[in-house]
Amino acid sequence: MTGLSTVLIVVGLFLLGGVISFAKQGLPRGVIVLLGICSAMSLVAGIMRLQGVWE
Repeated sequence: MTGLSTVLIVVGLFLLGGVISFAKQGLPRGVIVLLGICSAMSLVAGIMRLQGVWE
């Protein structure tokens, strides 16, 4: 696992935790959706970088 892919996956998981927390607090749906999109993009980028390492 490279350093950047690890950082991207950790950031994605951190943002996912924020989505769950914000949803429980009842924050506006737009904030939750934006944070969820950022989390998904970060996780996908980290996983794609891992696939490049394994090939």
